[in-house]
Amino acid sequence: MWMHDGWDLMAHGVIFVDYNQPGGPRGAGKAESVNWGMLMEQHRLGSGTILFREMFSAESLTSPHPGFPEIFQTGETYHGETLVDHQHPHNVFAELAALYTLPLTKSVSWELYGGPSAEPALGPVTYMHRASAAELPMAPLGHHLQDSTHTSFGVITTGFVIDRVKLEASAFNGREPNERRWSIQLAALDSWSGRASIAPTRNWTAQYSIGRLEHPEALELGSQWRQTASVEYNRALHDGSWAASVVWGRVHKIETGTNLNSYLAESTVSFRQRNYAFSRLELVDKDELFPQAADHPTYRIGAYTFGGVRDLIQNKAWQLGLGADFTFYSKPAALTAAYGSNPVSFQIFLRVRPAKSAEHHSH
Repeated sequence: MWMHDGWDLMAHGVIFVDYNQPGGPRGAGKAESVNWGMLMEQHRLGSGTILFREMFSAESLTSPHPGFPEIFQTGETYHGETLVDHQHPHNVFAELAALYTLPLTKSVSWELYGGPSAEPALGPVTYMHRASAAELPMAPLGHHLQDSTHTSFGVITTGFVIDRVKLEASAFNGREPNERRWSIQLAALDSWSGRASIAPTRNWTAQYSIGRLEHPEALELGSQWRQTASVEYNRALHDGSWAASVVWGRVHKIETGTNLNSYLAESTVSFRQRNYAFSRLELVDKDELFPQAADHPTYRIGAYTFGGVRDLIQNKAWQLGLGADFTFYSKPAALTAAYGSNPVSFQIFLRVRPAKSAEHHSH
């Protein structure tokens, strides 16, 4: 962080360099990199403050299409077909947005947020920024039922912060990004959402949100209702910290009347300064595992991830950690022929990020 001429400036990011080996007959190992960087600039503007946010990712180069191997993952497209058993790379311009905050009274503020690449008021904190997922390079299987709108090309959000409660409403472009990961794909703001959040204490936050997404899927004609609810807990420990999240997400496909649910619990504990242990437990409904089939039944998939990281280097500028994780699965017997009896996936990775307290002052 820097302070310069009335501006508060921040740079943040992470780079995972890993070998990813999904289990089962559909698994294909790959060397890859999950990565993103964020810049923020804040300054007073009138009686309020203006905050600019930019987020970038090089994943279209470090894990080019079809992206990151991940069995049972679905969402978006590749070569005009539904992407299955892979997590798509994120867009180069993951966020280009601004937030204006204006205090109205001692306990009430008005906010206006938006931009050509921004996040509508729908869903929990996206997994990339959750403290409970800070050491996990892989996206949750429920990503597209919970927080996939974190990059929407066209968003306007307004709302009020009333003491510990925030109420927001958004108009946005609900279409998923296409395969041109380097472009900004503006379209009509024909989708909407609303979110209510509360932070009852310093350690606890919770939210409920609902939205209607108009034609979000490139290969599906219908629109969707999406609901999410989440609770997050963050606590400082004597020589570390503990972060945990519980997330529910539901998509109702209006065209077919299908309901898809997802449930997630994840936790990361840091201890003795250099060590991290993490887990992620999921149950997710999937109906796109066999896009070429005549029928598209829904399958309930369980994914159970456990892993850890140890920082090999810690200094005032950055941290370098070595980590690994394993994922076990539960699934219906009907999927055994395609995915094997007991698939197990694993990753080995290096993680690089800025140090926790790298602050600079200039005048």
